[in-house]
Amino acid sequence: MKLLKNKLVLLTLALFMVFGASCDSDKDKPIKIGVAGPHSGDLAPYGIPPKHAVALAAEKLNAAGGLLGRKVEIIAEDDVCKPEVATNVASKLVGEGVVAVIGHVCSGATIAAMSVYRDNKIPVISPSATNPDITMSGQNPLFFRTIPHDAAQAVLQAKFITEYLKAKTVAVIHDKGDYGKGLATLVKENLEKAGVNIVLFEGITPGAVDYSALVRKIKAAKPEVVAFGGYHPEGSKIVTQSRKKGIKSHFISGDGLKDPSFIKIGGQYAEGYFVSSPSDISNIPATIEVTAALKEKGQQPGNFGLQAHAAFTAIVHAIEKTESTDPDKLAAALRSDSVSTTLGNISFDERGDVVGSGFAIYKVMDGKFAEINW
Repeated sequence: MKLLKNKLVLLTLALFMVFGASCDSDKDKPIKIGVAGPHSGDLAPYGIPPKHAVALAAEKLNAAGGLLGRKVEIIAEDDVCKPEVATNVASKLVGEGVVAVIGHVCSGATIAAMSVYRDNKIPVISPSATNPDITMSGQNPLFFRTIPHDAAQAVLQAKFITEYLKAKTVAVIHDKGDYGKGLATLVKENLEKAGVNIVLFEGITPGAVDYSALVRKIKAAKPEVVAFGGYHPEGSKIVTQSRKKGIKSHFISGDGLKDPSFIKIGGQYAEGYFVSSPSDISNIPATIEVTAALKEKGQQPGNFGLQAHAAFTAIVHAIEKTESTDPDKLAAALRSDSVSTTLGNISFDERGDVVGSGFAIYKVMDGKFAEINW
């Protein structure tokens, strides 16, 4: 009997040592957070600033002691804004053991990766994917975004076109993508409701060198406004070729064009271009601090870097509040709390859409995007 008791004591001690060592080793392991977006290619200007902003936030957090007593490790993956690549990136991040993902940047890539994160219960916060269906379809209860969706952006564009530009005829162009075509279709629908005549609704092939056939159609339709849904590589070519052919129409696009690359490529032909994009947040204290810190590193917040920083702040707050990385607990915390970020005080509604952030209209003036009061 005594021998049996001794064996039980030894077994108990052995189990304690195993599980105790396991628990201690968990404390030594970093909390991994993924960052997914285009870090190379034509759309890299949209993805690199978010990566830099999140890296900056993680660096500051780690310097202050980390998260739940553990270091935060950022796992950055390049999806080139391509849906087929985004699916592989999502699988890779899941395999790395991330507890959350900041991304993806493009709507098409975000939609493609959605099922991978959903099936593996990984919370995702996108700083820039604006396609309405991503949240409104309810496909992933663990998806959030720190940017309003395109339905709100389309309403603003249509209102600006009818009330400020007072246009009666509009040509609507898009790049056939989830973001570009989605936004263009919503703008078209809102304009039609307002009684505007849509004289052209045309899709283009992204990456083409020449859009002269499209330009000829625009010139023949004689629209007062051209509304383009897509990104800066195509937008800069279309407006440049249109101006060279003497087209005087106003041009307007969404946040996909609000990037310095558009102005750099478009040059003088970009002047006067209107874009809808998240409202100016340059006077928010956290924004001033983060922007200055990025500049010290030779970096810029870009169009979505501050939204990504806010996403990181929100997920860190949820982890701290729940003292957990459990996905359901994090989702509940994200929906219940207001958090002070580079976007101001934000929260998320039941669908995962941001509350506390909106869109504004900007105009290219003297080589810069300037928010206009209208």
